[in-house]
Formats: sequence, structure tokens, C-alpha cells
Amino acid sequence: MTISEFSIGTEASDSAAPARRGTTDAALRAWVDEIAGLTKPDEIVWCDGSQHEADLLEKQLVAEGKLIKLNPEWRPNSYLARTDPSDVARVEDRTFICSTYEEDAGPTNNWRDPREMRTELTEVFDGSMKGRTMYVVPFSMGPLGGPISQLGVEITDSPYVVLSMGIMTRMGDAVYRLIEAGEPWVRTVHSVGYPLVDGVGHRRAEIEWPCNDTKYIVQFPDSREIWSFGSGYGGNALLAKKCFALRIASVMARDEGWLAEHMLLIKITSPEGKSYHVAAAFPSACGKTNLAMLRPTIPGWTVETIGDDIAWMRPGEDGRLYAINPEAGFFGVAPGTGETTNPTAVQTLWGNTIFTNVALRPDGDVWWEGLTDEIPEELTDWQGNPWTPASGRPAAHPNSRFTVAAAQCPQISDDWDAHDGVPIDAILFGGRRATNVPLVAEARSWKHGVFMGATISSEKTAAAEGTVGELRRDPFAMLPFCGYNMADYWGHWVKMGRILGTNAPKIFQVNWFRKGADGSFLWPGFGENSRVLEWIVGRVEGTADTVETPIGLLPASDSLDLDGLDITDEALEQLFDVDRDSWLAECELTDEYFEQFGDRVPAALKAELASLRYHLEHSSAPVAE
Repeated sequence: MTISEFSIGTEASDSAAPARRGTTDAALRAWVDEIAGLTKPDEIVWCDGSQHEADLLEKQLVAEGKLIKLNPEWRPNSYLARTDPSDVARVEDRTFICSTYEEDAGPTNNWRDPREMRTELTEVFDGSMKGRTMYVVPFSMGPLGGPISQLGVEITDSPYVVLSMGIMTRMGDAVYRLIEAGEPWVRTVHSVGYPLVDGVGHRRAEIEWPCNDTKYIVQFPDSREIWSFGSGYGGNALLAKKCFALRIASVMARDEGWLAEHMLLIKITSPEGKSYHVAAAFPSACGKTNLAMLRPTIPGWTVETIGDDIAWMRPGEDGRLYAINPEAGFFGVAPGTGETTNPTAVQTLWGNTIFTNVALRPDGDVWWEGLTDEIPEELTDWQGNPWTPASGRPAAHPNSRFTVAAAQCPQISDDWDAHDGVPIDAILFGGRRATNVPLVAEARSWKHGVFMGATISSEKTAAAEGTVGELRRDPFAMLPFCGYNMADYWGHWVKMGRILGTNAPKIFQVNWFRKGADGSFLWPGFGENSRVLEWIVGRVEGTADTVETPIGLLPASDSLDLDGLDITDEALEQLFDVDRDSWLAECELTDEYFEQFGDRVPAALKAELASLRYHLEHSSAPVAE
């Protein structure tokens, strides 16, 4: 069989052969030929990232019943996709780190021997694209040619993935030119695992959402490769996202002296017109997107969005830490994103959006739980079934998503796409803690800040007042995403502190979720979190006062702006209470947690734990600075 190569924009006829195109780079062409020889597609398309290309793919998917075109009066150029019910989220139990040595993957990753895994992958990918088109998707993570940016190429047999990569990355012809000029690039291969021609040459019926019950999400950190099989959705298939931007990039960052982090990026501007840039790591369900698109309640302050999910940070020529959002779009969770909780996100979705697994309204618009206070009387649910409020099930899948260009965000910062990145002034770590952790605490040093990040957790169970519940650890919010041994990752952060020296950003821990004895939240959250950001800026400027405690520096009395906020003195006291016995109990839990990493835990973190325990045991009243 002869495989034809062409552009989607080329309308070939019997009398005109498709135009050969793509790249002249010999290594890239050889790799594409190698993967085509394994997967055996009918055709190869070298994608160019053009609007014409996207338009043709959208029309194709609508014609095939794989996308539903939404009412253009409500959502111009927007579409709804419905996945197979078995393909709705990341598959962490089928996500593998195939480093040469198991200890380099560490206890928090699924490790497999790389040679054995390559044998398995060769078997499942053999003929996996029969009857399909193979798309070659060139992309840049970060601004084209930027000093913090990286290039990649994804081979996929999913047009849905091509469209989504066009939104989520800087995808297109210009990447081929950079590769031809000698820029390094990461190889990523994806197949839905549903060939249209079976092993004996019989044609299979196409389905609306092709996928496979067997799934592999495989990272080879040593060779900078990603192989994904069986899933067409989200981080399983958009390989630039978690697979490249975090798992592979974290290893690249370790080897090259930078940081690849699961962090949002925002720009904060004071009433005096001074701007500061903040990176923040939050585990899921801890307010990350809301902070990325926060609307301050205090007069004169503004917050602008740079990124909502991933930050790459590298020391600049002046010794400061500079960051980019390597993505070009938002792949956000729809449920809970609403007109009252996050109006900025809702306004971003006015059009040019791909929705996946949300509900469909009779008027051709979309809906999900939390979008509006009023619940529609009738919908078509995410599986295509009739739905009413009496149905007793969610209309949208809990992990339903929107994919939209970051440039559409009304709060997007002018420097969100800065070629050299933006200088980072502060780094925040946060978790969902009902007890113990105060509203905000500043680390005494970079090492202390790394300790804060390494021990970030949320409570699994509803902890009783004054006790510590079972903790779900998510260090640096990187638990599912670190591409190597987590303890070595902490060591890399400690090393970065030595490199940055006095130029290192200040580090803070925040907790919007502390509860009182009655189980109610003590802090109003949402836009009021700008009051905490104001204090953090004050600490960066050296104008806000602190109180020294065993766990870090807390805001001094009256240093937090509470004007106009309905909060009692008792609630405020509880928000910042540092209970000695509860924290000592937490030290014991941290000791147990560190034990799983053995002797790879950095000595600096063990020293911080010993220091915390010592200061708690010898603590007295807080001392104001």
C-alpha cells in the first residue's frame, strides 16, 4: 500500500496528486516514516495550523457526527463533543514513567522497564491507524523561539486532537522552520487504538468516539518521548499538556537548570501602578482557576491572567526567575465554573470553543452544573439522553471540559505572551485544609518554602477541631505529573534556591478553606482573596508587618486590609491560630511521609522538619517583627 502525503487544505482530485509538504528536516521525516510504517495509516497529513485547516476539520467532524455545531447566535464557531463513557478523564493507573532505573521514577510514579514497555507498545501500535489518516502536528510550548520555550511534534490519528492542539499550543508551519534550523524537539505519538481495517483486511464501522479499552500513557524521560494509546481525551491525548509540559519537561528542567511547574501565573497591579508577577501551585479543587482569574474586591487593585495551569521558569540574565505560560489555551473543568464563581472564565467562552461532555440546551447552547443559578427545565445530557432536574443524575460529566484560546480571556495580561517571560516576585502553595494551616504564612527562607511545597496536603476526612485528619499529600501539586523521583525533585528546588540566591522570589503558603468549630468557612474567599495578595505584595515591597511563629511569618495585627469585610475578631483569630499540639502531630505525619522516599529526601528538608519541631516544642507567644 502506498501512503499519500498532503495538506488538509489541498483538494486533490483524480487528475491532481496531493501536494507533498511539511518539512525538509531529514530526522523529522524519517521519524514520521518510521511511525507510519508501524501504525500503517492510509494517508499522512502535515498540519500547518491555519484557520482553513481547522475549518475543514470541523466540517469533517460535524459531517461524521463527532462534533455538534452549537447555535452560532449563542456560541459562534463553537462545538460540542461527546466521548465514550469509558474515556472521560486522565488514566493515572495506566500512566507510566519508563526511566532506565526504577529508583529514578520513585515511589509516587508507576514505573515500567523501558525495553519491556517498548515491546508492548510496538504490539499495540502495530496497524493501529489502518484505515485512518495520520496527522503530523508541529507545536511550540511558549512563544516561538523564546528562551524558555520548547518544541514538539505530535503524531495522532484524531482530528479532535488536532483541533484541540491548535487551541492549546502555538501550532503550525513556523515550528517546522525552527526544527529545520536545528532546534531540538520532543517526539510524541498518539493513537485512539481503533483501526478501521481489522487484521484480515475487513473494514470496521466507524463510531462517534473511537477509543480502546486498553490504554497506555507512557513517558520515556531519558529519550524525551511520549507514547499514548487507546484514549482520545484530555491529558491522555493532548500530549503537549501534562505529558510534555510537566512529566517530560520536569526532567528537562532538572537536567538544564530550570523549573517546569503545575502553577498558575498572574500579574497583580497596585493602586500606585506597580506590577508584580506571582506563580501559585494548588492541587485540584483548591481554587486554582478562580485565583488565576480573580477579580479583586479592594479598590484600585487589578489581577490579570497569564496562565491557569502550567508555568515554566528559568533564571534570566539578571539572575531573577522568569516565567512563561507554555500553553496558548485553557483546558478547564466546566462544572462549578459559573457566572457567580468565575465570571471571567464564563466570558472567555463566548465563542471559538470546543466543549466536551457538557449538556446541550434545546436552543443549541451548552449548560453544566454551576453555570447558572437557574437550572434549565430540559436538556440533553452529556451522553445524548433526555434530562430534567428530576433525572437524579448530573447533566454534564463532572470532568467535562472547555477548550478555548487564552487570548479570549477578558483579563488576559498584555505580557502573557512575553517572549522572554515575566519576572516572578512571589510563589504561593495552597491546599484545602479545614484545620491547622493559617490563611497565609510567609516562608522564612527559600529552603523553608521548599519544605512548605513538599508537604502541601488536603484533608481526606472531615477533621475534628484541633485534630489532624487523614492527609492527601500532593507536593507542589505535582503528584501525578512529576517525571522523576519526587525527593530528587525537591532537591532540584533546593538547588535552584542556591542558583537564584538573593534574587529568589519570596514563598508563601495560603489556605482559603479553614473552618470554624461549627464547620463553616472562616474566610469568604473568591474576590476577597485579593486582601491576602495585597499583604503578599506588601511583603515583597517590605512594607507589610509580620509576626514570627514556629511555622513561618504571619500577618501582624492590622496589617491585613479588612475594611468593609464582615468577619469577627473570633474568626480572624481562628484563621491564624497555630495550635502547638496539632502541628507536632503533623510533624509526625510528615516524618512518616518522608520515610517512603528513604535517603533521597534532601537534608535541607529534614533540617526544616527538625527546626519546625524544635520551635514548636519551645514556642511561646508570637513575636512581632
